[in-house]
Amino acid sequence: MKLKSLILGSVAAAGLSTAGFAADLGVLTSLDVCDSLGISGLTISSADNCLQITGGVKYEFNWGDYRGAYVYAGILGGASNRDTMDNDGVSPSELDWESQMEAWLKFVGTASSDFGPASVTLKLKEIQETRVQNETLMATDDAKALTFDEAYVSVGDTTTLMAGKKGSIANFGDDEPFNWLGLAGSDWADKGVKWDILNGNLDTGGHVIQVVSAVADGVTIKAGLENLDDTLPAWAGTAVGVLEYAGEGITAHITGLAGGILDGNVEAWSVHAGMTGTFDAFKIRGAFAAQTVGATTAWHALLSGQGTFDMFTIALSGEALGQTGLNTDWGFGGSIGATVTEGVSINLGAKYFDSNNAGGRDGYQVAAQLVAAVSESIKLTGEVGVYGDITNSTSDFYGAAELAWAPGGGFTSSIKGEAHQNGAYKVTFKAAKEFK
Repeated sequence: MKLKSLILGSVAAAGLSTAGFAADLGVLTSLDVCDSLGISGLTISSADNCLQITGGVKYEFNWGDYRGAYVYAGILGGASNRDTMDNDGVSPSELDWESQMEAWLKFVGTASSDFGPASVTLKLKEIQETRVQNETLMATDDAKALTFDEAYVSVGDTTTLMAGKKGSIANFGDDEPFNWLGLAGSDWADKGVKWDILNGNLDTGGHVIQVVSAVADGVTIKAGLENLDDTLPAWAGTAVGVLEYAGEGITAHITGLAGGILDGNVEAWSVHAGMTGTFDAFKIRGAFAAQTVGATTAWHALLSGQGTFDMFTIALSGEALGQTGLNTDWGFGGSIGATVTEGVSINLGAKYFDSNNAGGRDGYQVAAQLVAAVSESIKLTGEVGVYGDITNSTSDFYGAAELAWAPGGGFTSSIKGEAHQNGAYKVTFKAAKEFK
C-alpha cells in the first residue's frame, strides 16, 4: 500500500505542477505552426518549426526450390528477358530461401519563409537481405547499412527549389497496361514502357538540384540536374526536364533526359511520354519511350484501353519494341473481370509476345484468378495458369494461393504458396507497417 500511495501521489503532484512548466514544454504542446502550414500526422512543433515524423518496416521471407528460370519470351533477341520460376535441376533437390528486411525513418522539418514553406528532409533507410541458392550463400548477397536515403532542403510553394540527395523529378507514369496480366515487354520494363533499353548507366536521382513550378491550372514544369554524384565521370550529371498536365479526366506528361553532361559530352538521350484519359466508363492510355546512345536508338510503345459494363470490366493492350539494326517485336494482351457477388470477383486473362529477332522467343501466358473477401480484414486469392514457350514447344502449368490479412492500424501481412509443373515451388510470407 505504501508503494501504491507513493505512485498515486507522484502522479497527482505532476498534474498539479503542469501549469508551472507548461511553457517550457511548448515543443510538445504547441500545434499552431503545424496547423498553419497544413501539416498533419505525427508532428512536434516549436515556436516556428514543425517536425513531421514518418516511418515503416517491411519484411519478406521466401522458401522453396525456385531459383531456376523457365524462359517463355525473349525481347529484342534477349533469350532470358522474361522468365518464371523453375527448380535447379539438381537431384536430390536443394532448397533456396531469402530473408529481406527494409526499414525507414523520415523527418521533415518545416518553417515559414517569404518564398513559401522552407523544409529540410532527412530519411534514414536500411535494407538487410540474405539470399541462398541450392543451400549455398549467393555471392550477390546484399546488406546495406543504415544510411541517408534522402537528405535535402527545399523552399517554395507554387515554385519549389530543392537541393541535396533525393529521388528524381522525372515522370515515368501513365504507362502501365490495364489488362490484368499486363504485357511481356511491360513486365520487362518493370511495368510500363522502358526508357533505358540500351544502357543502365543513365541514372536519375542521387545528388540533385531541382526546380518544380505550377505555371497554370493543371500544368507543371520541372527542371533539374541529377546524378551529380555518379562515380563514372563520363556519366555524371543527368539533365531532366518534365512537362505535366492533370485535369478534367486527363493526366499526361513528357519527360526528357540527357545523361553524362558534366564533361560536356552527352552520352545518351532518353524520352518518356504517357497519357491517360478517363471518360465515364472508359479509360484509354498511350505511352512511348525511346533512348539513343551513339548511333543506336531503341524504342518501346504501348496502347491500352478499359471499359466497365455493369458487373464486367474488359481491357485490351498492345505493345511494340524496336532497335536500330533489329526487327520489331510486338505483343498483346486482354482480360475480363467480373464481380460475381459482393466480395467475390474473378479475372480471366491472356497475353502473347512475338519475337522477330535471332535468340528471341515467342511466348504466352493464360491464367484465371478468384478473389474472395472472407471478412473485412481477410482476403483469399487463388490463381491457375500456364506459361508457354512457343519457340521451343514447352509449357509450364502453375497454381498459386494467397491469404492476405489487414486487421487495421496500417498493418498488412500475407502468406502465399506457388507450385509449378517444372518442379519449382515457393512459399512467401510478408508483413509491413507504416506510421505517419
